[in-house]
Amino acid sequence: MREGLEKLLAKGQDSAVLRFGLGQACLKEEDYAAAALHLAQAVAQNPQYSAAWKLLGKAQLESGATDARAQAQASWQQGLQVAEQQGDTQTVKELTVFLKRLQKAAG
Repeated sequence: MREGLEKLLAKGQDSAVLRFGLGQACLKEEDYAAAALHLAQAVAQNPQYSAAWKLLGKAQLESGATDARAQAQASWQQGLQVAEQQGDTQTVKELTVFLKRLQKAAG
């Protein structure tokens, strides 16, 4: 799946949906840095893409970067705001749980 999506991107068919799919595929392969890159592009192209914000935070958290928690928190907070504006109640619930877990883990 990832390979096919990368071919589409190489042909210049860039879009938020394509980047989301690539990010999702990279997450499945545990390539967190690549996932974060593609998902960051997805939200840059469509800042109202709440599902992309959710996965971006996950990729950032799993990346192991020194500021991974802060990055994930920022992405999830932005995603929560977007989801609330759009009435996306499922994503609101999920992101609220993710943020609470992150705060609990921080102490």
